[in-house]
Amino acid sequence: MRGITRGWAAALTVVTVAAGVAGCSGGGDVKAAARSSAPAVAKACTNGAFTWSGVKHADRLTGVSAPENNGGRTIRTTNPIERVYTPKPSVRTEGPALSPAEVLFSLGKKIGEIDSDAATLGDVNGDTWAFTDVHQKAPNLHNRFSEVSGPGETVQYAGVREWEGDFRYTCAGSRPTTGHARNWTLDMQGNLSCDESVDSAIARQAARLSCEPGSRAARKA
Repeated sequence: MRGITRGWAAALTVVTVAAGVAGCSGGGDVKAAARSSAPAVAKACTNGAFTWSGVKHADRLTGVSAPENNGGRTIRTTNPIERVYTPKPSVRTEGPALSPAEVLFSLGKKIGEIDSDAATLGDVNGDTWAFTDVHQKAPNLHNRFSEVSGPGETVQYAGVREWEGDFRYTCAGSRPTTGHARNWTLDMQGNLSCDESVDSAIARQAARLSCEPGSRAARKA
């Protein structure tokens, strides 16, 4: 498949370099000294208020298959969707410590992913949302086969919608906590014909990775 092997090679290089850096960090005495000298981080209050800015979303391609020719018939696809991107929740903060789940709860309410009247996650009684889990796993791409038809070669693809924004958490009489949060929603899947135009950015990206250069699907409409 065009373009994907190079991406895997780059990812392996990053892992190798990171492992090498970790190996040079010194012995247990150095690590223990670093822990003992680290300043204690104050916790944020429990009754503060979030203010969000720059909240935006983008659809991200997570996987694409190699093309397969259906001969003008309806077929069940056999080429697996190979991962090209792994979405991961992220919460970065500066200032008094704040629970990542609390930050994601606020972001989820802001974008409409979470419907709750609770002011904080701690006030929620019984309900749970995957969006508040900073360890939420990326959607599984295995066994995503489907029946397709159309001219020429067919490509399957998958994607998610990522949301991110900057926040400020303020408490009366104390220093605010600021930061940036990101998480994903909408586990999406589709298919395209390399010989036909597509109307979404992630479909066009999938075509550019998998179809022949200059194919109709890979060109802007």
